[in-house]
Order: sequence, then C-alpha cells, then structure tokens
Amino acid sequence: MSDQPGSVPSNSIGLLSPEHRRWRWKVLIATYLSYVGYYFCRKAYGSLKAPIENDLGWDTLQLAHIWTAFLAAYMIGQFINGALGRKTGSRVLLLCGMAITLVSNIVFGFTQSYQAFLGFMIVNGLAQASGWPGNVGAVAPWIRSQERGTIMGMWSTCYVLGNLGCKWVIALILRVLAAGLMGYAAWRISFWACSLVMLGIWALFLAWQRNRPEDVGLTPLVGDENELETKAEQDAAGRRDGWTMFFKVLFTPTVLMMGFIYFFLKFLRYALDSWTPYLLHQSLGVDEATAAFYGSVFDIAGIVPMILTGVLLDRVFKGNWRILCFIMCLGMTGAFAFAAAFGSHGPAYLVTAYGLVGFMIYGPDSLIVGTAVIGVGGKREAITAVGIINGLGSIGPIFQEEIIGYLFNRYRDLNQINMLFLLLAGVATLLLFILWLRARMRASAVAT
Repeated sequence: MSDQPGSVPSNSIGLLSPEHRRWRWKVLIATYLSYVGYYFCRKAYGSLKAPIENDLGWDTLQLAHIWTAFLAAYMIGQFINGALGRKTGSRVLLLCGMAITLVSNIVFGFTQSYQAFLGFMIVNGLAQASGWPGNVGAVAPWIRSQERGTIMGMWSTCYVLGNLGCKWVIALILRVLAAGLMGYAAWRISFWACSLVMLGIWALFLAWQRNRPEDVGLTPLVGDENELETKAEQDAAGRRDGWTMFFKVLFTPTVLMMGFIYFFLKFLRYALDSWTPYLLHQSLGVDEATAAFYGSVFDIAGIVPMILTGVLLDRVFKGNWRILCFIMCLGMTGAFAFAAAFGSHGPAYLVTAYGLVGFMIYGPDSLIVGTAVIGVGGKREAITAVGIINGLGSIGPIFQEEIIGYLFNRYRDLNQINMLFLLLAGVATLLLFILWLRARMRASAVAT
C-alpha cells in the first residue's frame, strides 16, 4: 500500500459498500433536485410573459430581448463555469449558483424597472449556467462505468421534471390567485414561489451533497480514466492549472464534435419547447389553452426514452453511446420528415410528429451531456467537458429564437419551419455517424 496521504489500494476502487450506497443515494437525490430547482428559476419567465406584458406594459420585442439576454449569458456562463468548476469543485459552484438564481427570481417579483429586470436576467443566466456542468461533475465520482448509462438515464429526467413542474405550478398559481394576493400580482407571487422551491432544495443540497466518496472517508468508486489523455497525461493532470486543462479539453476533436452535435439537438429541442403552442395556435387554429397543453406532449414523450436509453446503453450497447445516439437521431429525423409531410394537415398530425421527436431526441440529448461526457472527460474533467459541450450547444437556442421568429413572421408557413427542422436533424445525424465511424477506426488502429 502506498504511504502517500489519502491513497487507497487500486483493487478497492469501485467496491460499493452499504455506506457508499447510502451516500450515493443522498448525492443523486440532492443533485437531481438541484437541477429541478434550477429549472424552476429558469423557466418561470417563459410562462409569465403575457401577465408581465399586461401589467408592466412591455411590448413583445422587449420581452424577447430579455430572454435573448438570458440565453446569451447562459451560453457564456457554460464556458466560465466549466473552467471554474475544476478549481472550486461542484459543491461550491452549485451552492453559489443556486443562491444567485434564487435571489434573482426574488428580484424579478419586486422590480418595476425594465433595465433592472434585464440586468438581473443576465445575472440569472450566468448563475443558471453552473447547474448542468456542476451537477454532472457532482455525480461523476459516484457512478461506476458499468452502471453509468442506467443511473444517468434515470437521473437525467431531472430537467424534464423541472420543466413540467415549473409550468404546472405557475399555471396553478395563475389560476388560483388570478386576482393577486395582498396587493401583489399572481406573476410576482409565481417568481417568489419558484425561489421558495429552490431555497428548500438548497438546504437539502447543503446537507446531502459531497464531491467525492473520499470526502466522507470512503474509498473511490471510479478511477481517473478518460478519453482525453494518456495515462501519463492523467498522472500529470493535477499539476496543471484550470485554464490550461480548459483549452486542452476545448480543442479535443471528440469534445468539439459533441459540441457541434449538441448545437443542433439543443436548437431543435428549444425550438419545439418554445414555438409549438404558438405554431399550433397561429397555423392550425388551436385555442391558446389547448395549444399550451399540447405543447407539453413533446416533453412528456421524452421521459421514458431517457430512462430506456440508459438501460440499453449498459445492457445492449455496452457503453457505445455513439451508435445508440446515431440510431435514435435517425428516428428523430424520420419524425421530422413525418412533420414536414403531414404536420400542416391538422393538430393531431403535428402533435403526433412532435411527440415522436420528443421520444427520439431526449435520449441522445441526455446521453451526450450526461453519460457520454462523463466517459469522455472522466471524473476529473467532466465539469470542464460538459461546460464546453453545453456551451457550444447553448448557442443553438439563441439562433432558433431569432431564426424561427423571422421565418414565421415573414412567410407564415408551417411547412417551411418543419423543413428547416428536418434539415438540421439530418445534419446532427450525419455528424453522429462521423463521430461513431471515427471512434471505430481509432479502435481498429489500436487493435492492430
């Protein structure tokens, strides 16, 4: 046994004791709820645009500028938090991020000023960007490679639950407190309610989360293996500063390719989340309330596949996330082809098509910035890698908001929008095929 402080026998790594199980459950629950809370403090604004417009008199363009500012700050924050997380660790990064986004939503509920709202939305975007890389980095040291797909498949449903939960809670508040409470409008109370949810989660996270098994006196569950470095480079990694490793990870071909793929997936996911109710109402004559309900079908359809893809990854594809994502993206492209061919025939066709897209897209979406990035980056560089990939991907939502808005405002053509979706889905599928082929050729070269 090594005499170095904190060292453990190599054959003890990966052994799951009852105490490991107890702490792992606590960490998984705390991080799962953490990202649910992040979504409560992120998605509230989207559900409250109409009452804010009615109460404060801001026009549609002003409301759009606020969300564009958030998306831009969120994208920039991914790179910043990905680098910071390696220095601070997940615990400090997330506790600070959750606290800042909580306070930002409290301010939203009080402010009357457009400039103040816009400014704090930028702050909120930077804080929100700590959520996904921080939480993925937080679970990485607690999940062994042979069970990573199954556990991460279930854990990754956190952002679907957060999205749906926020929408439903706000809908309930707006209905029950339509006239306001104690002189405060229902939309203000909705922001405060979301902050209250996050406060409870913050307290639980403080008590239950730890960065590594070693922090509570347990042996490691995973080693330092990753796809970014050789063994010698991994041994020297601890001596490198955070920014050196950030740029090394950034310019790794696999990470860049994953980021480009995620750009298209996130463009499509955010587009359907943002525009489906609007397109149903404007193009197919569905009333606003029903369109809002139909809009949730896309999210609901993605819950089971996220879990299923994780199980398939472990039991059928043996960790080969590239080919699994490629197959599901083929299905996603087929669903968009169905939307392009039949979506304009009626609401049932469009909702069915987008539901199929949700079924196919959420699996690859969660794998690329979850299970796959942990395998590529390892426990040491998972935060950095996921920050870069999610940062590149987060450019997509900024573009989709402006591009789709421009196209529909000018041409009012649902088919044109669906053809754009089909084209982008095809590009994402092609890139995944190239990524899989590249990995296969590299494996063959090593074998020979």
